Amino acid sequence: MAVTDPDTAPQQPLSWNEAKKPFLVSVAAAVALVLAVLGGAWLGSPRHPGDGSVDAGFARDMSAHHAQAVSMSMTIRTRSSATDIRTLAYDIATTQENQRGQMMAWLQTWGLPQALHGQPMDWMKKTGHQHAGLPKGEMLLPDGRMPGMASPAELRQLSSATGKPAEVLFLRLMIVHHKSGIEMAQVAQTYASDPLVVRLAGTMVKGQQSEINLMNSMLKSRGGAPIT
Repeated sequence: MAVTDPDTAPQQPLSWNEAKKPFLVSVAAAVALVLAVLGGAWLGSPRHPGDGSVDAGFARDMSAHHAQAVSMSMTIRTRSSATDIRTLAYDIATTQENQRGQMMAWLQTWGLPQALHGQPMDWMKKTGHQHAGLPKGEMLLPDGRMPGMASPAELRQLSSATGKPAEVLFLRLMIVHHKSGIEMAQVAQTYASDPLVVRLAGTMVKGQQSEINLMNSMLKSRGGAPIT
């Protein structure tokens, strides 16, 4: 029986299904490669909060809120010689100025403007949160201030007072200021997406509540009624 040499034997034409297999395998491999590259780039690229996010809104509004607390703290240090008041004011000023620096750095890292666009507190309104003491749907005081912010008249009064009256006024203003700051931080703690924002918001809640307890005690020792 003759043996047929496979190299010289006549070749049968490939069917369409057989002919297209190498092409389909090549296309599939190319698609898989593209998806792998795109997937790797997507996973490797940081996904930052957007301009309208809770994270960005919190960073901007809390920075402004902190700025006033720092200003009031520096003012009372020029209006009082009481050691406890001056120490508290220094602690508030240094802590909140440091936190402001962190929040401004976040915005820069996220590629977002530090200036506020739109109305303050819009980011809180989007979460469905209602600020205590304000009418339903309202997030700002009637004159446009964020809750807890001292009015221009109150700031002038603090700047002109001295001694115990200045200390009592400072404590009362700062307690109210802290209470609203805690509300803001609690919302950020719940709804922010960046772990760093959530962590700092939690630090603010604990730190400012502790300071409220201390300030109520200091207020009581000066004959002022604690703010509940």
